Amino acid sequence: MSDMRDELLEPVEATVSDNFKHRAMTHMERAFDDADDDGIPVDAVAHAALFAALTTLVECFGEESVARLVAELPEKISSGSYTLLRTLQ
Repeated sequence: MSDMRDELLEPVEATVSDNFKHRAMTHMERAFDDADDDGIPVDAVAHAALFAALTTLVECFGEESVARLVAELPEKISSGSYTLLRTLQ
């Protein structure tokens, strides 16, 4: 299996990839809103989405590539990469 970074960083289809990612995020936001409307707690939806994302990534890129990606998450989370509303000092 190829390394996930190689495929994600290829400049050939960067604009197409960005468009797909933006459209996918719009779908995810709608799914979260729909679940909330149905009374499903947002944290339950987030856990299900994370599980679905990881299993899909493993299927697409293999366990080793996904393990390397996930190993970088603690540092990114701690540095605020996934914090939407934060105060910059």
